[in-house]
Amino acid sequence: QVQLVESGGGLVQAGGSLRLSCAASGRTFSRYAMGWFRQAPGKEREFVAAIIWSGGSTRYADSVKGRFTISRDKAKNTAYLQMNSLQPEDTAVYYCAATNSRLDPRASMYDRWGQGTQVTVSS
Repeated sequence: QVQLVESGGGLVQAGGSLRLSCAASGRTFSRYAMGWFRQAPGKEREFVAAIIWSGGSTRYADSVKGRFTISRDKAKNTAYLQMNSLQPEDTAVYYCAATNSRLDPRASMYDRWGQGTQVTVSS
């Protein structure tokens, strides 16, 4: 099965930016879509963004729309999450995940997950 590895997390001040990467194993990424989720301490894992691998159509959570941008480089089997105007409420472990189902905000629709990368936004 495809393996996913996130990177790019770190500590940033409110208003700053981070760019997360999700590298998928294999010569090509064969799943339908890649998604980003996040989970803060004591909270449920929540949907952030997703992208259809072939065509590039995207979906965003309302909480990040206009601030975050999901993209992918098909040649590198890598998805990205550009996070701008970060706020303390964005603090969480961010996970990428793959699905062969429709573009969907439900975590249960994704069957392969990365290990997560910590994003901490200070005020």
